[in-house]
Amino acid sequence: MSIITIGGIKGGAGKTTIATNLAIMRHLSGHDVLLIDGDDQGSATDFSSVRTEIKGSTGYTSIQLTGSSIRTQGLMLSPKYEDVIIDAGGRDTTSQRAALIISDVVLIPFNPRSFDIWTLGKVVQLIDECKTVNQKLKVITFLNKADALGNDNIEATEALKEIELFTYLDTSIGLRKSFANAASDGCSVVEQKPLDKKAVDEIKTLYRRIYDI
Repeated sequence: MSIITIGGIKGGAGKTTIATNLAIMRHLSGHDVLLIDGDDQGSATDFSSVRTEIKGSTGYTSIQLTGSSIRTQGLMLSPKYEDVIIDAGGRDTTSQRAALIISDVVLIPFNPRSFDIWTLGKVVQLIDECKTVNQKLKVITFLNKADALGNDNIEATEALKEIELFTYLDTSIGLRKSFANAASDGCSVVEQKPLDKKAVDEIKTLYRRIYDI
């Protein structure tokens, strides 16, 4: 059993998209998955509702928890599942700190934009504080909504690689409409027809790296 939080303190980085795609892919691989929506905006919960309406079932268990209940309820529920994925939202909140304290891994997507990279110092501080309680926490970063070409990707990669606290995955997810289109259909890009091969290859590579497949 593993608990993975999709976190960070910058909104718009694509955390819910990553969380829901991973939950579906883990389910499709035969695992019993709990998806915890720890964001006050409730985007993962909204997605799960759409998925249930369209497909009849999510395939995973979806609940919404906020604040310290993520720690208490998360610890109580996690032994019942093979995998727990927490969408922690895009701010330094009690919810996110509670998630980090019980997680094995925090996955932090960064957009290759100045406003995202400028949050690095605050992210490091947040992680440092949480690791005083949860020393086993592993921090994985990668580029999300990356440009096809350009210096922004290179500069963001260099900045992330400089942080010794982070394990940087040199596999990026591009800025692709197929992720939004799939979400509106209540599915992952690996389920959407017709398939966007580039998007599928990118998310599958990320999936394999995270779960060490």
